[in-house]
Amino acid sequence: MTGFAARRGAGVGYTWAWDLRGVNGKGLDLRLRVPDWIDGLEAALRAELQKAVTRGNVSLTLKVAEDEGRDDAAFRLNDAALAAALGALGRVEAAAMASGVTLRQPTAADVLTLRGVIDATAQETDTTPLRAALMADLPGLLADFHTMRATEGGALAAVLTGQLDRIAALTAEATRETAARAATQADTLREGLARVLAATEAVDETRLAQELALLAVKTDVTEELDRLAAHVEAARAHVADPAPVGRKLDFLMQEFMREANTLCSKAQSLALTRIGLDLKTVIDQMREQVQNVE
Repeated sequence: MTGFAARRGAGVGYTWAWDLRGVNGKGLDLRLRVPDWIDGLEAALRAELQKAVTRGNVSLTLKVAEDEGRDDAAFRLNDAALAAALGALGRVEAAAMASGVTLRQPTAADVLTLRGVIDATAQETDTTPLRAALMADLPGLLADFHTMRATEGGALAAVLTGQLDRIAALTAEATRETAARAATQADTLREGLARVLAATEAVDETRLAQELALLAVKTDVTEELDRLAAHVEAARAHVADPAPVGRKLDFLMQEFMREANTLCSKAQSLALTRIGLDLKTVIDQMREQVQNVE
């Protein structure tokens, strides 16, 4: 099922914004766009998402920014290196003046770019507290995401239930038509048999019995109707189940369509053929909706 959730948070000197989106899909496809400088974050998020979602194309975007007033150790100056750099610049300037060469005065930005002026070890920030804060904020995002999906799931359950009611009604109609067809089939069979006997001097009674039995099997749709009724009950149970049932319903849709196709091939009557075609239409519509079920 589709879903969306957005959330903002702050802590440990940072602010962040989440964006979680999910659309329909046969399997689970996770796409994460998260800061790669936070050690271990992507792997931890992926593991939690795989626990929370079993089906769909899910994308998670996370943007992290430092607080404006944060005293970032990444810009800590190395006082000894700064003093050495300034001393070296002074000597260079004195030597240039002695040689009659005029140098452009260096800016503070120029000084900061000199090796060692900014403490290289301070630039390696420990991201463990930030990762912990983000993981602690994730359950709230997932809860909002599931709330939206549950709302859509309730509406989808009503649609699927209506389609199952229609399949059940058509199955009952097919059962009644099959009973009515029996009398017509008997008359048709007797007429055909009379024509065969009139045109043939000798009839192999064993072969005739075999052909009649084969014809009865080929046109009997009792098993197909029984299985359709059983599939309806199974599908109703799955729709009512709060657990992920998308794949189970996918399989049932295949079984529904197989029985409807067999019903059409055995129909031997215009009315039963029409019912079979109506069944196939409803089943196909339901199959499309089932793609939205996790």
